[in-house]
Amino acid sequence: MQWYLKVLKQYADFSGRARRTEFWMFALFNFIASVILGLIDALIGTASIVSTGSSVVFSPGLLGGIYSLAVLIPSLAVGVRRLHDQDRTGWWLLIGLIPFVGAIVLLVFFCLEGNRGPNQYGPDPKMDVMAGGPPQGGYPQQGYPQQGYPQQGYPQAPQQQYPQNPTPQA
Repeated sequence: MQWYLKVLKQYADFSGRARRTEFWMFALFNFIASVILGLIDALIGTASIVSTGSSVVFSPGLLGGIYSLAVLIPSLAVGVRRLHDQDRTGWWLLIGLIPFVGAIVLLVFFCLEGNRGPNQYGPDPKMDVMAGGPPQGGYPQQGYPQQGYPQQGYPQAPQQQYPQNPTPQA
């Protein structure tokens, strides 16, 4: 959920790089939200299901349409940042407009690992994790300390001991 919120916080940020985890977690939560809103739209009667002989067409309702418009720009932005992670320009998103082949090429690009080290679009997001902190907006990785919470294997600050029954000073 943190990755989904991170993408929403970077609403129209087309600069920088996005890890595979950030992209695919956003896609997963986006899919789940779309399915839930589609079910709600079907229950309240704003969605329509049309049977055309051998196929069935589902038309999203009011809630699904509003949600789709709301996440359109963040979806494009995280897609561009994902391509930047592989040192590709964001214009590669337009290849998705080519029927069949374009979607497959984009899927392959989104699945490929990003370039190691910094590139023209910014520092390697995985290097930030290795530098000693969790990824921005994501869950801390096992073994990385999280500020404010005790971690296993890390020395704890000594606790201040207070006397049980303090005696008043005269």
